[in-house]
Amino acid sequence: MIQLPKVATLKPKSQPHNFFIWGETMSGKSYFSSYFPNPLVLNTDGNSEQGQAPSIQIRNIRDANGKLQQSAIKQLDDIITALQVENPKRPPKEQFQTIVIDVIDDICVMIEQAICINEGVQALSDIPWSKGYAMFNSALQQFVMDLKALPMNVIYISREISITDEKSNITTYKQSLKDKYYNVINGNCDLVIRTSKVGAGQNIHYMREVKAARTKYLPENITNKRVLDLLLTCQGMFSDEVLKQYKESKKKESK
Repeated sequence: MIQLPKVATLKPKSQPHNFFIWGETMSGKSYFSSYFPNPLVLNTDGNSEQGQAPSIQIRNIRDANGKLQQSAIKQLDDIITALQVENPKRPPKEQFQTIVIDVIDDICVMIEQAICINEGVQALSDIPWSKGYAMFNSALQQFVMDLKALPMNVIYISREISITDEKSNITTYKQSLKDKYYNVINGNCDLVIRTSKVGAGQNIHYMREVKAARTKYLPENITNKRVLDLLLTCQGMFSDEVLKQYKESKKKESK
């Protein structure tokens, strides 16, 4: 029989582990993510050789008859199983501590593609009784929940699109991932960070801005120093007051 916990008022020390990072092309999304502790990249851009972190190329592969020889859905499931079973058995320094999905937009397309190939249709809408959409939603939600259950940092990367209002001529920017998919993933994330750049050529400066946070985080609660150092480079991560107190405490420690 399960033993219920005691009634008590807890004082949790919150720290972020699940991140959604979006930004324009070459604005430092992958670069920033690669500096998280011991990252493993699930790559879809075909540029894994250019990265400095170990990576696995995610893709659907057909055989000579057009059937799925390798399903992205099965590949993702196998990777998560390996992270659950094999990764903890490794020596601590050889364990992956961060998983980076670069980019989640393509993962969604590959999940949809795998379902369509298996069902022999061109689109999810071709599968009767909305079964195709139900299969896709189930696969995506399972993937997100399985990632969240891992004792790791999880980073979802998305591209950026711009939308210009014809009447006001005002341009706004947002993640390229469709809103209905973004809502599923964002609901399981702690921080949303936008990357951007200003300047040109060798004079480009890269910026990171926290667009949304699950709660107000405190530097002293973030136990991994590398993660803390990375988040300190993001505008809006901590309030001005909290940052001031943190810097003052660090000065006292250094004396």
